[in-house]
Formats: sequence, structure tokens, C-alpha cells
Amino acid sequence: MRLLLSYLRSRRRVLLFSALCALLFCVSFLLYHLPVAAVLYPAGLCLLLGGIALGWDFLQFRRRHKLLNGLRSITDSALDALPEAENRIEADYQRIIGLLREEQRQIEGGMRRRYADMIDYYTVWAHQIKTPIASMQLSLQGEDSPLSRKLRLDLFHIELYVEMVLTYLRLDSDDTDYVIRECEVDDILRRSLKKFAPEFIARKLSLRYEPVEIRAITDEKWLGFVIEQLLSNALKYTYEGGVTIESAESGVLCIRDTGIGIATEDLPRIFERGFTGCNGRGERSSSGLGLYLCRRICRNLGHGISAQSTPGEGTAILLDLNQRRLDVE
Repeated sequence: MRLLLSYLRSRRRVLLFSALCALLFCVSFLLYHLPVAAVLYPAGLCLLLGGIALGWDFLQFRRRHKLLNGLRSITDSALDALPEAENRIEADYQRIIGLLREEQRQIEGGMRRRYADMIDYYTVWAHQIKTPIASMQLSLQGEDSPLSRKLRLDLFHIELYVEMVLTYLRLDSDDTDYVIRECEVDDILRRSLKKFAPEFIARKLSLRYEPVEIRAITDEKWLGFVIEQLLSNALKYTYEGGVTIESAESGVLCIRDTGIGIATEDLPRIFERGFTGCNGRGERSSSGLGLYLCRRICRNLGHGISAQSTPGEGTAILLDLNQRRLDVE
């Protein structure tokens, strides 16, 4: 009904003109005192033919409406499927659409080139910054003092941030190097914990690690990045107590800390890009990217990630490693 009303509104001028013409003929016939039948008969025929023509025109109108309605998501292929213009005005509109499409192509091409240049620049920068980091680490190897230990710990954090940059750049890349196979999660955990051992010792935090004995179909390198980010977060906001790593249930890895916890109102948003929450704003060192990257990577790998927290008592991050989507390579 709404479509019919819309059609009638679009044809209101033609319908009004036709009604005026019919009224003019009727008045003229009556002024000449012609029989009523002589007036009504041709009027009825004209009304019948007009109704048929109007119905056929409405069917064409509805067909074109459905076709155009199916092209709401304007793409190159959709624009090529536009119905043929029936008059000069429609041809003008389609020509304008074609010009806009060409302009859009040029803008998108420019944006893609600028994005590729930016990715190349930051990728080169991230790799180059590793050279002075490695040099400083070598310079500190022969020293063992409170200052040297602190500097090595700071360099370790810098390495983590550089790795985060590289991961962020590679996340949407066409050549992201996922290698999906069955892995022992304990092997990944031990390598990650070895990296963080100096920080546990320097900050006098305990580690309670029970082998989880989980075999997961995953990418070893990308899952390792997720685990390292979760350990980094746990240590960042834990000032006393420690971190516990255990299997919460079959195929679910739990990394629990005794830190400051997450505010109840912040908990639903901690995996959003750029969200830092009360803790991040208080620390002034949070980028809001770590947990966002973890969620993105877990989604790509088919894993689940969730958080449970009580302010003042700590946070538990649950990684559901039960693989459902990807195949072993």
C-alpha cells in the first residue's frame, strides 16, 4: 500500500491533468445536450484503458523499485546492474553516479597508497628500533647492579611495545603468517614465563603455575603474543601477591592475578580499541591496545576470551582454546 501511494504521488500531475481533460469533455458534451449514454460510454472506455495503462505502469514502477532497492550497497558490480535509463533525466542521474564512482575509486586508491606507505614506514621503524635495543642489552650483560637490572627490565618492556606495534601492523595484512597446527599450550606458556622471570623476581611477585595439559589447534606465535600481553597486563596492575596460571576447565586457560582489579562499569569494554578505563587513566601508561589485539587475534584463531574481575581483589582472563573453525595445516 505504501508503495502504491508513493507511485500515485509521483504521477499526481498526470492524473490531475487527465481528470481535468475528462471533466472538460463531459461539460462540453452536456452543453450540447447530447444523451447521457453518449457521454458515459466513451468516458467508461477511456477510464478502462487508463486503468489498464496505469496498472501496467505501476508494475514497471514496482519492478524498478525492487531492482534499485536491491542495489543499496553501492559497489562497482551493483552500479553496473542499474536498469537502463528510460528518459533523459534518468540518464543524467546515472551519468552523475558514474562520475561519483570514478571519484570514489580515485580517493580509495589514494587512501590505499597512503596506508601502504604508512605501514611500510612503521614496519621499517619497528625493525630498526630493535638494533639499538639489542645493543643496549649487550652493553648491560656484563653488569649486575640495581641500575642495570632496572634498565634491562625497561628494555624488555620497550621490546614488548615494539612487538605490539608490529602485531598491530600485521593484524590486517594480506600476508599475515598464520600457521595452524596442534600445539602444546604448556610449551608456549613456559617460553613466555621465561621472558617475564626477571620481572617476577625484581618485583618480588609469586608465580603459581600448574601445567594445564591443553593441546590446542592454534598458531603458536600468535597465541604466544596473546599470552605475553595477558602476563604483561597482570604484572602491570599487580603490586603484591602474584599470578596464577591454571586450567579452569577442559580446554580453558586461566591467567589470574591479585592486582587492583577492574571497575565493574569498565569490565564490558576492556576489549575495545583504545579503551583504558579507570586503571589506565590512573596509570597514564595504558594504550588501550593490548586487550583489543588479544581479542582480535583470538577471534582470528577461533578462540574465546573473557574476563572476570573484582575491584581490589584481582582479575582472571579466560582463554577458551577449544578449536571449532580452523583446520590443521
